[in-house]
Amino acid sequence: MLLIDDIPTNKIGPLRYRAGKVFPFGATLREDDSVNFSVYSKEATGCTLVLFHHGQKKPWIKIPFPEEYRIGNVYTMLVYGINVETTEYGYIFDGPYEPEKGLLYDKNRVLLDPYAKSISGRTVWGKKHREDEQFVHRGQIVDEDFTWGGDKPLEIPVEKLVIYEMHVRSFTQNKNSNVRHRGTYAGVMEKIPYLKELGINCVELMPVFEFDEFENLREVGGKRLYNYWGYSTVGFFAPKAGYAASAPLGMEGYEFKHMIKEFHKNGIEVVLDVVFNHTAEGNENGPYISYRGIDNRTYYLLTPEGYYYNFSGCGNTMNCNNPIVRHMVLDCLRYWVTAYHVDGFRFDLASILSRDKDGAPMMNPPLLNNIANDVVLGKSLLIAEAWDAGGLYQVGNFHHWGERWAEWNGKYRDCIRKFIKSGEEQAPEIIRRISGSKDLYGEGGFESSVNFVCCHDGFTLYDLVSYNEKHNEANGERNQDGCNDNDSWNCGFEGDTDNPDILDLRFRQMKNLMTILLTSRGMPMLLSGDEFGNTQFGNNNAYCHDDEISWLDWSLLDKNKHLYDYVKTLIAFRKRHPVMYTGSADGEYNGTGYPELSFHGCRAWDIDTNSPGLAFAYMYAEDGQKYGLKKNTFIYVAVNAHWEDHDFELPVLPEGYKWELVLESVGYGYDGSGRICLKSRSTAILKAN
Repeated sequence: MLLIDDIPTNKIGPLRYRAGKVFPFGATLREDDSVNFSVYSKEATGCTLVLFHHGQKKPWIKIPFPEEYRIGNVYTMLVYGINVETTEYGYIFDGPYEPEKGLLYDKNRVLLDPYAKSISGRTVWGKKHREDEQFVHRGQIVDEDFTWGGDKPLEIPVEKLVIYEMHVRSFTQNKNSNVRHRGTYAGVMEKIPYLKELGINCVELMPVFEFDEFENLREVGGKRLYNYWGYSTVGFFAPKAGYAASAPLGMEGYEFKHMIKEFHKNGIEVVLDVVFNHTAEGNENGPYISYRGIDNRTYYLLTPEGYYYNFSGCGNTMNCNNPIVRHMVLDCLRYWVTAYHVDGFRFDLASILSRDKDGAPMMNPPLLNNIANDVVLGKSLLIAEAWDAGGLYQVGNFHHWGERWAEWNGKYRDCIRKFIKSGEEQAPEIIRRISGSKDLYGEGGFESSVNFVCCHDGFTLYDLVSYNEKHNEANGERNQDGCNDNDSWNCGFEGDTDNPDILDLRFRQMKNLMTILLTSRGMPMLLSGDEFGNTQFGNNNAYCHDDEISWLDWSLLDKNKHLYDYVKTLIAFRKRHPVMYTGSADGEYNGTGYPELSFHGCRAWDIDTNSPGLAFAYMYAEDGQKYGLKKNTFIYVAVNAHWEDHDFELPVLPEGYKWELVLESVGYGYDGSGRICLKSRSTAILKAN
């Protein structure tokens, strides 16, 4: 048996070191308590490992990598004697400084390891550390030991998902959330029973990779404005420590894993919103954090003059289809699936991932292909935001590779919003959207469509029916930021009001939108708080607010209980009837003797699907035998987006079937006559079996 003492090593202070292993990259704790350091840089002329005692300004030791420890373009070293619980680390790279060529090496800067699994410097949200230091973010070495107890990603069929998008801090930071650890992963865990009762089986977490909330910090109206949403990644392999109640103890990874384990116990998947299109280093004036000083020309898209292409709108663009960057992204995704049991990913500005080294769109982007066909990610949910800030809009044309990629369906959002505020010109399109957008994804391809009305970016559902214009003055950008095309309608009064008629109409409109969303084919996604009418007071770009603008107001759950109950009932109804989320989209007749999905005007079977209109209906015919159910069921959804009341003639069904009312946003009920009157701007669902 070969003992450690028998292995030839170099020595510096109390530490011994020798040549390490190339893979895996990062700092890896080994069974013999040594740490393997491995980092890539193609054009550096030298690298030094820098070790700090936790929280100290100056390093206690520096270890230059001997030239013989460099294998290819990888510096690797095995170090013995490190106390991982009290150690932080970084690297210094030496090399040419020629900005016009994109070379930015600086031997006076300590840089963060791109593969760091834990990052110090922001362990308590909103608390600055080491303000006078150049190097804020340092890597920490983690022990991956965690008792999963048989847990693994859930692999719920995508057609069965009901997705709930949330910001970890906003979800429970308000005092009226009544959780112990507000604004943390632990706080989210306390709300799992709520989500389960609502019927959610998939949460999509806004960015949880380590970011710096103090990036672009400023003060407006006496309030601090932060990088609150976190779409500016510092470290792709580390969870956001400031979201963990236990981060000061170095336990953020454990807390995050525990949260996922508890979600899985309750049948809820966890999808991460990931941002590989750019980093927090920004443009030419941005900070040195990691990639810029390690291998700038590899990691970023650069102009011939050495400047940064900016297809992200955030200063830089990652060179995603470079082999090294591509492997880093894959390593990252695999890590979150294997080490954290994450169920899937939503890719921010995913169209950037299809650009080549010059920024041009690629016919067959290798990164998207690799992700779709990766052996570890084979069962992971993959969702693309199929556009970017450079104008590359790919909704319906994203690279699916056998329907492995789903998309945020922005065309669904826009169409439903316009129609419900009486956009009769949307009538032909809304039929396609409810059917599963087969014009975008092909026959039966609606499993590729993530349908949504609202998301973090834009108005909440309540604000969508309460404001004609954005009100972002509190952002300090003179109301110039945020989208101007919101397709919203304030129902007759801008902002908050006590007028009962206007409030009645607003809640009716919210229920109408939810009715269509949760009875459409495709994966429905709800924005957190929309189920009880949460408001951002007209702010449609709350990216910088760590305050009541962003925090969910849980007092509205009691105030607007009728809306919550309506949404909860809709979700449960959807889950009971698989015909609404699976099946064919070709209009063929099934075992019921009726088309599986048919559309109607105010008269049954009488509709011109190519003409404008404001009142229509759709009927699902659920073949019990096909779906393993005891009986056939007919589901009729009537939609009246007109400002006048309309009578709807219900389809005649086989003998023995009788229509009964399930839900209505508001109306006159159903008297069993074969006709139902819908009040202006209202919806109703009936079923028969």
